[in-house]
Amino acid sequence: MGNCLGSGDVTDFYVYVRTGDRKGAGTDANVTIVLYDQNGGKSKEYPLDNWFRNDFESGSMDTFSVKNLKHFDSVSKVEFWRDSSGIGDAWYVDRIMVESKSTKKMFVFPVYRWIKPGYHYVITHFDTSLPQYDDNKDQRTMELSDKKELYCIGVKAKGMPAQVKQIPDDEQFSFDYKWNIATRKIKMIAQSKIISLVSGTWESLSHLKNVYTSEILKEPTSTTRWSNDIFFGLQRTANMNHSVIQLCTKIPDNLAVTEDMLRPFLEGWTLKQVFDTNRLFMVDYKILEGLPCKNENFVVCAPIALFFLNGEQHLVPIAIQLKQKPAKDNPVFIPTDPTWTWMMAKMWFNNADASYHQSLTHLGFTHLLMEGVVVVTHRNISQSHPLFKLLAPHYLYLIAINTRGLELLVSEGGWVDKTMNIGIKGMFELIRRGINVWRMDQHGTLPEDLKARGMSNPKVLPNYHFRSDALPLYWAINNYVKKYVKLYYDTPDKITGDWEIQNWAKELVKPREEGGCGLLGVPGNGTIESQEQLIIILTSIIYTCSVAHAATNFPQYDEYAFPPNYPASLSGKPPTDKTPLDEKDILKALPDKPTTLDVMVVTKILSDKGTKSLGDFEVQYIFDPPARKIVQEFRDELAEISKQVKEKNKTRNPPYEWLDPDVVPNSISI
Repeated sequence: MGNCLGSGDVTDFYVYVRTGDRKGAGTDANVTIVLYDQNGGKSKEYPLDNWFRNDFESGSMDTFSVKNLKHFDSVSKVEFWRDSSGIGDAWYVDRIMVESKSTKKMFVFPVYRWIKPGYHYVITHFDTSLPQYDDNKDQRTMELSDKKELYCIGVKAKGMPAQVKQIPDDEQFSFDYKWNIATRKIKMIAQSKIISLVSGTWESLSHLKNVYTSEILKEPTSTTRWSNDIFFGLQRTANMNHSVIQLCTKIPDNLAVTEDMLRPFLEGWTLKQVFDTNRLFMVDYKILEGLPCKNENFVVCAPIALFFLNGEQHLVPIAIQLKQKPAKDNPVFIPTDPTWTWMMAKMWFNNADASYHQSLTHLGFTHLLMEGVVVVTHRNISQSHPLFKLLAPHYLYLIAINTRGLELLVSEGGWVDKTMNIGIKGMFELIRRGINVWRMDQHGTLPEDLKARGMSNPKVLPNYHFRSDALPLYWAINNYVKKYVKLYYDTPDKITGDWEIQNWAKELVKPREEGGCGLLGVPGNGTIESQEQLIIILTSIIYTCSVAHAATNFPQYDEYAFPPNYPASLSGKPPTDKTPLDEKDILKALPDKPTTLDVMVVTKILSDKGTKSLGDFEVQYIFDPPARKIVQEFRDELAEISKQVKEKNKTRNPPYEWLDPDVVPNSISI
C-alpha cells in the first residue's frame, strides 16, 4: 500500500501522514522525511510520494512504506520538510504516525501545524515538553513568534475586554451552514411557516401562545408557568442567570420594606427567625443604575427583590422594588398587589435580569473574557506544551463565534438593538462595569463565588439546582487539572523555570490599555509559583468555557421565546404606583410580532448544541500515555456525574437538564 521508499524488498516501517481537514490544507509540494531512533540513529532522507496518486489531499491519510531500517527498534522523532512546488503548496498536517512492521508498535507525532516551505520541522514522539527541556528551542521560538504576529490583542471599544484584533484563518469555522446565523434564521422562518408574525401587535396572550405550532419553533415550557411565583423563583436558581442570587442577612437600607409589610408572606415566622434559618434571599441590580438604553423611548430598571424559601421548599418572590432609591413613585410591589400589577412588576424585574444575563453572565463573563485568554494562550504557550494540549479543546471555535456573533447580533442595528431595551449602547456599558468587578479567584472559581454569596452550604436553598449540578462538574475539572499539572510539574522549579507559562501569566493580568488581557484576581497576579495557583487558573478557564457557558446559554429558547416570561424588551415605563392593571397593559408593554419572531428564532439557534460533549474532544491533542490515562479518568468521572444528574431529574419539577455532562460542550462554540 503505497510507494516503497529506499531500496530492497522488505518493508520495516509504515509512515502514515494525516493532512488536516480544513480549507487549503492539502499540498502538491514535494515532501521529505527523516526518522530518528532513541539511540541517536538517523535514517536517510526519504521522499514521501506514492506513484500515480495525488498525496496529501485535505482530510486524507496517506501511507508510505520505509525499507532498510532493520537496525531501528523505535522512532523517537521525525524531521520533515516540503518545497514550494506545485500549484497549491500550502500544507497543514494533523499528525504523522510511524508503525514498526515487525513489532506493530505505533509511534505518534502530533503536528497540527501549517508547514512552511524549506523549514525542517522536528517533532518528537507525543510532542509534549516543557520549554526548558525542549531540544528544539529554535523551532519553538520561531512558532511562537509567528503566533504573536497572528494573535494580536486588541480592544474593540473603549473599556471593553481584550479580544483578537483580527481573526486568524485557523480560527475560522471549518464548515459554514450550522454557524451562519442569518442563513439559518431565514430557513427556520420558512420551515416553521410562521407568516403571521410579519407585522402588528398581540391581540391577547392566548393569541401569542397559539404561535408555537411548528416542530421547528415548539412551544417553550414557560408559556404555561410564566405568571407563577414559584417559577419566578426557579428562574433565580435553576436557569440562565444562576449566579446573582445571594443570601440576605439584613434588609438593605435602600429597600423600603418593613417587617409588617413582609409578615403575610413569611408563614408565621418573624423576620429574625427567617434570617436565623437562612430563608431569605436577595437579588440586587445596583450595577444597572443609570444604564443608558438604545434611545430615549426605552428604560431599564435597577431593581432589588427579596425571595423567601417557604415551607414546601419553594423559593418565591415577596418584594420587588424597581429602582434603587426609595421614593413615592418607586413603591415596593408585593404578591398581594393587584394581579396584573404584580405581574408587570415581575416582568420589569425580568427585563433587568435579561439585560444582565445577556450582557454579563453570557457575553461578558464567558464569550469575551475567555477570548482574551485564548489569544494570550496562543501568543505565549507552544503547541508542544502540555498545558496547550490541555486547554486547546476548550478554545474550539470561540474566536469564530465571537466574531460572527458580534457582527450579526451585537452590532449597530443588529439583534441586540432590535430586541433589547438597552441595545448595544447599554450592553457595552454594562460589560465595562462588569469586567471591572469580575475576579478569577471569586467569580471564576465556583466554590468561592458560592461562598461570597452565602450559598456554599447545601442546606441553604436546597433546591438550588445550578449549585447542585455545577459543583460536581467543577470538582471533576479541578481533579482532572490537578492530576495533569502534577504529572508535568512534580517540583516547584519546573513551574518557576517554565518561561512560557510565566509569560502567559503576565499577559493575563497586564492591563488592557498596555496590550494585555487585564484579568483581575488571577492567582499569583502574573507570577505562578505553585501547583495550587496554576490549578485554580486552569480549572477556572476550562470551567468557564464549558460548564459556566452551558448553564447560561442553552436554556435561552425556553426562557426568552415567550416574551411575558422573560422580556428582553418592554415598551413604556415601569409602574410607579399600585393602580390595578389588566391584560391590555401587559400586551401594550410586550414587543411586537416581528421582534418576538426575531427573539424566538435567534434564541432557538443559540440554544442548539454545536460541538461534542465535555471530555469527548473534537481534536485529540493529548497522546502522552500517562496524560491519556488522566483524560480517561476524567471521562469516567463525567459519566458517573451524568448518571447522577439524570437520576436527580427524575424527581425535579421541572427537570434541570443543562448541566448533564452529556449536554455540556467542551467550548464556547455557539
